[in-house]
Order: sequence, then C-alpha cells, then structure tokens
Amino acid sequence: MFLTVTTTGTPGRPATDLGFLLHKHPDRAQAFATSFGTAHVFYPEAEEQRCTAALLLEVDAVALVRRGKGKGRGGAPDAALAQYVNDRPYAASSLLAVALSKVFSSAMHGVCKAHPERAAQPLPLRVEVPALPARGGPDLVRRLFEPLGWTVAVEPVPLDTEFPEWGDSRYVRLVLESETLTLSAALRHLYVLLPVLDDAKHYWVSSDEVRKLIRVGGAWLYFHPEVKLITNRYLSRRWSLTREAMERLELIRLAETDDSEVEEIDNAVEAETEQEEKPTPLAVQRREAILTALRESAAARVLDLGCGEGHLVRALLEEPRFTEIVGVDVSVRALAIASRRLKLDRMGERQAARVQLLQGSLAYTDKRLKGYDAAVLSEVIEHLDLPRLPALEYAVFGSARPRTVVVTTPNVEYNVRWESLPAGRVRHRDHRFEWTREEFRTWARKVAERHGYDVGFRPVGPDDPEVGPPTQLALFTLPATTTATEKEAKAA
Repeated sequence: MFLTVTTTGTPGRPATDLGFLLHKHPDRAQAFATSFGTAHVFYPEAEEQRCTAALLLEVDAVALVRRGKGKGRGGAPDAALAQYVNDRPYAASSLLAVALSKVFSSAMHGVCKAHPERAAQPLPLRVEVPALPARGGPDLVRRLFEPLGWTVAVEPVPLDTEFPEWGDSRYVRLVLESETLTLSAALRHLYVLLPVLDDAKHYWVSSDEVRKLIRVGGAWLYFHPEVKLITNRYLSRRWSLTREAMERLELIRLAETDDSEVEEIDNAVEAETEQEEKPTPLAVQRREAILTALRESAAARVLDLGCGEGHLVRALLEEPRFTEIVGVDVSVRALAIASRRLKLDRMGERQAARVQLLQGSLAYTDKRLKGYDAAVLSEVIEHLDLPRLPALEYAVFGSARPRTVVVTTPNVEYNVRWESLPAGRVRHRDHRFEWTREEFRTWARKVAERHGYDVGFRPVGPDDPEVGPPTQLALFTLPATTTATEKEAKAA
C-alpha cells in the first residue's frame, strides 16, 4: 500500500523542510520493521520548490495471519484461503495507519527540534492515496475530510476497466489538498480516518483504543459533524467503547467551553458509592448449566468428552457427588495443561482416585467410555467437520451409551449481539460451523430418535427474545424402561 505527502516551498522556506518535519532525510531511503511487514520511506522528488515523501508498506500476509486473532472458517471451503488472499497488502487500512504512527511519530506529535516554528505553522499539503477502501463511497469520503479543511478529489475505481457495465468497486483514488493545516494535524486525520473508511481493524480493539482516539482526535473530533460514525467505526462498532469515547469527548467540549481542565469537570460528579456489578462470564454460566443438568440426573460417574484444559473437570471435582470423573481429549498438549491446572501430581490419594485423564478421539468407539452415568460434550461438536459428526454420534450415543448426555454449542443467531464480532464470522477460528436454534434442535432430535433417547433444550446465558441465548444446551436422557431393558440384556 502506498501514500505520498507533498508540499511546495518558497525561497525563504524551501519545500525540503518536509524532511526535517518528518525526521526523514530526503537523500536516504529508509526501512522500518513492523509486526506485519516492512515500511519504506523515500522521496520521489526533493527540490526547494516541491518535495514529496512516500510511505510504501510491504505487508507479510503470513505474519499478519500468525499475529491475527483468527477469523474462523465460517463454513465456507475457501474462507481459510482468504486469510492470505485479500486486499490488505494493497489498499490503505489500519495497517497503513499504524505504520504512519510508527514511522512519523514525532511529526504526528508536532515535534521538530530543527524547525519548531515550522511544525506549528500551516503548510501547503497534498496527500495522495491511490487505493483506499471506502465503505460508504465517495460521498462519505467527502463528508469525513471536507469539514477538517481539506479540498477533496475522490475518484471511484471501476471493478474492471474493460467491463464498465460492472460498475465501481468499493475502492477510490483519493487526493487531499489544504493550505491551512499543519503536518501534524494532517497525519492525525489520516491516522483516524483511514481505518474508519475501511471499517475494519487488523487487531483486537480494547479500551486502550478509546484513549488513543481521544489523544489523536480529541482536538477536532467532537466538533466533526460525523463524530458518531467516526467513533463507532474506529472502535469496531463496540457500543460500550463508543459510549465511553462519546462521554469523554463531551467532557473535552465542556472543558473548552468553561476554559478549565477536563479532570476538573470529570471530578465535579462524586464517584458512585456502589460499583456496577460485573456480568457473569458466559463460560461460567455454561459450566453452571451443565452442573445443574448433571445434578438433576443424579449422575455419579461422568465423562467430560473434549475436556480441553480441564475447566469442567475441576468444577466437577469440587462436588463430592461426582465420584468418578474422566476427561477425554484428542490433544496431548491440552491434557498436559489440564493435569497442571488440576495439580494431579500433588493431589491427595483419595481425591486423585476420583479423576482420570485419557487421550482419545471421539470419532472412534472406545471401550473405556462404556458404563458411565453421564457424558458432557461442551462446545465440542462445532469443532468437527460436518461429515465426521455421525462418527461422534455413534461413538457417544451408540457405543458408550451413558444414561445422560449434555451437549452445548453456540447459537449463531446470537452472534449479531457480539459487539466485536464482524458480521458473517464465527466465534472461534477453529469452528467448522455454528448452528441456528432450529438446526441444532433438528440434529438433536434425529440423534435421539436413532438411539432411543429423549431430548430437551435449555438456554444458557441471556435469552434474547429475538435471537435466543448465546449458547444452546440439549439434554439427552435414556428412558427408564430402556435402561432397565439394557441391563436385563446385559445380565442375560
């Protein structure tokens, strides 16, 4: 991706002063390592009348995927390839904004020891971005930059020049010009608005982003007519962070109006004596729902199938009613972590006799899993490819055949309520699918019918009237008559 900053000069103020302001010498090409590639700074032209600084960012797609938070497969066979084949190396985005901040940090803060007076003065500036994703089109680009003092020339990029009937792409060529802005202000505008137009960020957005936004954009953002849109998109549509940022910006406005410090206004309201109660994490609610179902079933010997790092196993150990607990996972590494978490090597003999960790695949029948009161599949089935589900179904319901089976899985309908989850993405990068309530219930009823179980359904977490709960739970139970018949057959 590519960006240029151009200025013109006069005999008393040569354009090459741009090198002092950017802290990059016009006679040298420089390279700067970033966590996702290499940023190059060079000067295509450096004369007293006209000087242009260019920032070229080479993105390492593999490094970006490795450092990324993971986008999941989303059920599409080519979605994994999209991690490597995309527009990130070519179109201006949060990657370029981060590179701007890293390479031109001093200039963005308005620091120039050689010419401090020039850093504080407006410059004739021309900024060119050849490829900019603009979700909202040219009109939004103008609405964002023009109120800040820029003259905007924006040209949509066609999908294919040979087929104009296909229309325009979401990319534009952008040229910004101004005679009234300092270089520091220009860089701050770009730092905030490039990812806003792209409407995406390559890193996790946390509360630190609020402070960053206020620090970089507080001087101009509150008075911008699109302040809500900018704040919302910059913070990846996380409503809690957006609300926090808007409240902070309002304090800045009030402080300027009253000619006082923000801290004075912020302290004018006494602190609340009662702290807001933190919501219970969904993982905790899920474990409690599973434990409730197991208590109701009067299970004593329990299988945790796909036990992972042993969180549920530890919760089961805390209740004496569960006399035998077996955790099973295909990952040896996960079992090693579970063993450390449970402190099996330091556990008392009596307690250690209650728990066992086994390595095994749920896609195959296993004689070691037969004869238990209950089995739990907590957030497991969505990690299997759909063609492998029948094998798991038979291994658990047909072969192991516990009296009670508890299955939990995400409710994909609830994903729209996650503030930080982009539309169309699954919750975890290893999820092969995520089901709606109807899809999950259809699968569960067919499994119950094939293997002679009864099945009921329960919500886990807040049950939204429109999209349901975040997690759905199916409780499979063998009817008493079936259990008695099987015992008689076994005895015979």
